[in-house]
Amino acid sequence: MQWTDDRQIHIHTILHQNKGDENARGHIGTELNNKAETVLQVEKDKGNGDISHVSAIHIRAMDFEPFAFRINDKALPELIEGYKPETKKPGRPEEEKFDPYRHITEQQHRIALEAVFGLKEEYGYKELEDALIKTYMSVGVKLNHKKAVSLITMLRNKRMIVQETGRKYTFMPDFHY
Repeated sequence: MQWTDDRQIHIHTILHQNKGDENARGHIGTELNNKAETVLQVEKDKGNGDISHVSAIHIRAMDFEPFAFRINDKALPELIEGYKPETKKPGRPEEEKFDPYRHITEQQHRIALEAVFGLKEEYGYKELEDALIKTYMSVGVKLNHKKAVSLITMLRNKRMIVQETGRKYTFMPDFHY
């Protein structure tokens, strides 16, 4: 800030954003956003990669309407009149909530459960969770802890697995999907 004042210069920086949200990367990005007079976002149009959309994220002075441009055949930027970008929500894009009943086929369930309970007849909860994470991976379903908890709940509700004798879980091979 002192350099810009003492030397009467403009400092222009380009930073990339985090992939998951619209924040500038790292502590340098955070600090530059704090000091910046103007922060612009330039992104490719999702429908047409030749078009770049420019919008103001933060401006201390006068705001402007978003605009779009493309590079013409003479390698010069060309303003696109009447461009309307898709409206999007700020922050990370929302993912569809995991539903083991909809996102995993009956065949995948059957193969994975037969593999888990082919090794051992009954499991404690944590042991079952770990075994399910490993065997569902073999049928193309990647599970984390949260998804495994959701899966176990669905398996119990559909009586694909039961918990009758104490705290151990057993497999019901004749389940109806």
